Amino acid sequence: MGSDALVLGFDTSAAHCAAALLSGDRVLSVRAEEMGRGQAERLMPLLEEVLGEGGVAWRDLSRIGTGVGPGNFTGIRIAVSAARGLALAMDIPAIGISTFDAVRLATDGGGIPAVPAPRDQVYIRPDGSEPRLVPVEEAQRLGRLAYPPEPGPLALAIARAAAAADVPAPAPAPLYIRPADAAPPREAPPLILDDDA
Repeated sequence: MGSDALVLGFDTSAAHCAAALLSGDRVLSVRAEEMGRGQAERLMPLLEEVLGEGGVAWRDLSRIGTGVGPGNFTGIRIAVSAARGLALAMDIPAIGISTFDAVRLATDGGGIPAVPAPRDQVYIRPDGSEPRLVPVEEAQRLGRLAYPPEPGPLALAIARAAAAADVPAPAPAPLYIRPADAAPPREAPPLILDDDA
């Protein structure tokens, strides 16, 4: 990829909406907002603001990087679907970057990449192993844990990882390590009557 190629990276895998714009190694803009809800409504305006601060338009982008988790199920789907749609519309690559890879890049590889999870648990991916969900105490026994940086630096790490990625690459897909907490309803669905009844 060219030394001045424009890469947009973003993430909504936790209680935030964050984006970063790179031109080669130069950081043009970074934006992050803490939010428990509303990422779907806020992501596209935030991306527009980042592009505006960088003085570029959508058509100028060379590739997109998006966080794929692990993290919040809905948040991950928001970013992944946005990245896939934008890449398709602009005919540029979209690269999915796991939070583990972004942590490794942001911390120069020190510690075991770890992502906080509900109920005193943590997602981890020790070197050479598959990602898994374990209790925090169990993870701490394996070594020092390296947690994600603040949302702005996380989006920046995602953009940098996407800039360095080989293409073509598979389309971004959510990295789910545990099943969803949602359960099907226990009650039978309502009976739908015909007009003739």
